[in-house]
Amino acid sequence: MNQSELDRLQSWFDSYVQTFYDTDDDGLRNIRLKVEHTGQVCRVMELLAAGEGLSPDDARIAAAAALLHDVGRFPQYRRWRTFRDSDSDNHARLSVEVLREQRLLERLEVGERLLIEEAVRFHNLLELPARLKSPTALFLKLLRDADKLDIWRVFLDYFQKPPEERASAASLGFPDRPEISPECVATLAAGRVIRLDTVKTLNDFKLLQISWVYDLNFPSSCRLLAERGHIQRLAATIQPGEALAPLLEKVMAEVKGRAAGQLPEGI
Repeated sequence: MNQSELDRLQSWFDSYVQTFYDTDDDGLRNIRLKVEHTGQVCRVMELLAAGEGLSPDDARIAAAAALLHDVGRFPQYRRWRTFRDSDSDNHARLSVEVLREQRLLERLEVGERLLIEEAVRFHNLLELPARLKSPTALFLKLLRDADKLDIWRVFLDYFQKPPEERASAASLGFPDRPEISPECVATLAAGRVIRLDTVKTLNDFKLLQISWVYDLNFPSSCRLLAERGHIQRLAATIQPGEALAPLLEKVMAEVKGRAAGQLPEGI
């Protein structure tokens, strides 16, 4: 993939999202949220590509996947006024649908097109598909990490804004109560990613986001997470959170170890 093709995709994206700006104020906040998210994921991807030593060609493929990974969010919001897949449709599938309807990747070599489509298609799964082959696995893992690294920023910004300034669709509607579900605590303590269907409160949802640490795939991702302090800042929003302190120390030790290259077998 050459730079001119990547530039073409960027120009298409900029034009495409403009077609969704004709909406009310609340809708505009939600559309802009996803436009900004896409831009930030692209920036994170640049850092990961450099940190992991990708070749220029591979770095451009990774950049294209980052740029296109959420294009299905825009028709999703227009049709259903939500970003919650369970109340609408799988946004990753919708993204691939947009790529094909727009015939966006037809100029690329077949192998490059498939790498981008597969990364987009699977980026939001709870777990990676079994028997995932290289190089598909490389680009999918990079995209999943870049996506998470910006989603942490998105929600930290959301929690800090007054309600009237928040993008309404960013909230998944969990009640903001002080309870924390024992099942979520146990899953985090076991070093596993918390499932969304076990989340009952906003505190649970914050623990779910913290548990994403156990799904990061590259030392560069963990170094960037440590530098940005997302986990500490997210943990500070959990009230009351004193009982979670030992568990959060374990999570931060995991981040430190992974940043040093101590990744679990199979990653």
